[in-house]
Amino acid sequence: MANSGLGKFQGTGGFLNPDKIAFEFGLREGMNAADFGSGAGYFTILMGKMVGKTGKVTALDVQESALDSVRAKAKAANIESIETVRANLEVLGSSGLADESQDVVLSANILFQSNQKELIIREGVRVLKKSGLFIIIDWHKGTSGFGPPDNLRTDKEKMKSIATGEGLVFSRDIDAGTFHYGMMFRK
Repeated sequence: MANSGLGKFQGTGGFLNPDKIAFEFGLREGMNAADFGSGAGYFTILMGKMVGKTGKVTALDVQESALDSVRAKAKAANIESIETVRANLEVLGSSGLADESQDVVLSANILFQSNQKELIIREGVRVLKKSGLFIIIDWHKGTSGFGPPDNLRTDKEKMKSIATGEGLVFSRDIDAGTFHYGMMFRK
């Protein structure tokens, strides 16, 4: 993905509560998860703790500086189950992950940055195991004043339509706070 100059919105900025949200992912010891657009790793670190030493979390981001932050946080927290990969997720196969290798794929606060949302979701579907969980968290439209400009945000129902158009089945909503929506899908 091209850097859209919106890097200041990639962290949670206090607008998300990763601890509360990650609990809903259902990750357990030994599972594999991919954090698409990991940014500084707010979710990655929590996911790494959840999958334990026998699981693996792959943090993927286009910015090496974000991956440096993830590596530093993982080292500080003594989490060895996290791998970082620099990838342009708009290119099928760029994650380097094997087909049907992930139990969970998370896409938190990245889809608003792309005009090719379908391609990012398609890469997630490719790496997701059968009946695996795909989680989308993104900015609500109409909550101006915080986060990216409204014209970069995608309405929740439109995002649901994009995801189901890529073969995912809507499972349920998750509470992602006031400024974001969260949705879970199954492959």
